[in-house]
Amino acid sequence: MAPAMVAAMGEKPKPAVVLGGMVSGLREVYESGRTKDLEWRQSQLKALIRLLTDKEEEIFAVLHDDLGKHRGESFRDELGILVKSIKYTLQNLKKWAAPERAESPLVAFPATAMVVPEPLGVVLVFSCWNLPLGLALEPLSGAIAAGNAVVLKPSELAPSTAAFLAANIPRYLDSRAVKVVLGGPNVGEELMEHRWDKVLFTGSARIGRIIMAKAVKHLTPVALELGSKCPCIVDWLDSKRDRQIAVNRIIGAKWSTCAGQACIAIDHVIVEERFAPILIELLKSTLKRFMAKPGGMARILNAKHFERLSGYLEDNRVAASVVHGGYMDPKKLNIEPTLLLNPPADSDVMTEEVFGPILPIITVKKIEDCIAYLKSKPKPIAMYAFTNNERLKRRIVEETSSGSVTFNDAVVQYALESVPFGGVGHSGFGQYHGKYSFELFSHKKAVFKRSFLIEFMFRYPPWDESKIGTLRHVFSYNYFLLFFNLLGFRR
Repeated sequence: MAPAMVAAMGEKPKPAVVLGGMVSGLREVYESGRTKDLEWRQSQLKALIRLLTDKEEEIFAVLHDDLGKHRGESFRDELGILVKSIKYTLQNLKKWAAPERAESPLVAFPATAMVVPEPLGVVLVFSCWNLPLGLALEPLSGAIAAGNAVVLKPSELAPSTAAFLAANIPRYLDSRAVKVVLGGPNVGEELMEHRWDKVLFTGSARIGRIIMAKAVKHLTPVALELGSKCPCIVDWLDSKRDRQIAVNRIIGAKWSTCAGQACIAIDHVIVEERFAPILIELLKSTLKRFMAKPGGMARILNAKHFERLSGYLEDNRVAASVVHGGYMDPKKLNIEPTLLLNPPADSDVMTEEVFGPILPIITVKKIEDCIAYLKSKPKPIAMYAFTNNERLKRRIVEETSSGSVTFNDAVVQYALESVPFGGVGHSGFGQYHGKYSFELFSHKKAVFKRSFLIEFMFRYPPWDESKIGTLRHVFSYNYFLLFFNLLGFRR
């Protein structure tokens, strides 16, 4: 049983008893005001940075153990990006936490209006296995920055990283206010039996539905970051250099990002028929260079996911569309980067999120045809387009819907603290990163202060037409006529 679920006397009571006591304890800590203190928040964020820098080699080891990630990929996608993000939060936290002045109407003078950000309370974060460090500590840092007490439930499918977090977070952070709970689906379901002030879940739509259903009991607000089929439009690019850069970035966003096992990884490419052969040859030659040495790509998570992906290629109709790759090693859980050209639209690889190193390439007569295609599909968490056509860019932004749109690159939007990260529709709801993480775990409380100096009786009954007329001036901000009305002049 996980350390967070073991009683102090060494007994092993039912999880419900342990978790209930833990949640109650966290609520007591929150109600004491401990987590609301700005200095406490800053100290915890600094401690997170120390954890990440002190334990760098251990982090590389656990990510390799869970997913076969090279230290370069781990630093780029998880460790380095986390340190950058937390430092950004530290630099801006005082400003984000400060009350914001809001306008108050002249008729209320003297008065002041403010928006005061306040923490939600005790929040729960479910993280995912594909970025098991980043998708745990990025939202955790936002919840702490906002002043909450937090429970983190790492994915049991990345056990080495989960154990690392459970062992080290209590050593570096305030163990009274920040908890890590280990366990499988039964523990996750038990956690959802308790009252939370916010739940953030990152993972599949199937589990997301379970989280939503469980949240109904306590009317718990939920943010979901779910998977989707992220499309990548590749327009005709006249410049040979532009074509090569586009291919570099497509490969980076497909095979170099956890072997395509990421919610924002490219799922499939849409390209004009005339450009498809050029694109495929460029992909083949560049893949050969990028993957020449071991460690260029992470492995498939486990046998279950390997069987799911290999099942796509075992469909004879899909197998006939393979134009590159297809080799599979079940012992090492490796699948060669694989290109498919126009696999059947009703095949599993085209109707389900690929979430792996298989890339379908779909051709259209004209690149503008991609707009109708995209509008017919569920809204993805990310959309990518490589084009120099400004009209096409404008149409993609204006006529399609997605969590984000990135032109002439892919996946890099995840590294920006200045823009929100999150889905829309079936790909989820709720946004975080940078200030958006702070806001996700905050409540914007409206505060309005008035004095007893001036009192207007037209706001109270008994009613007459004069009072209604005066209210019309107030609500239309016509202070000139209001002034004359109050002086007794009538139109």
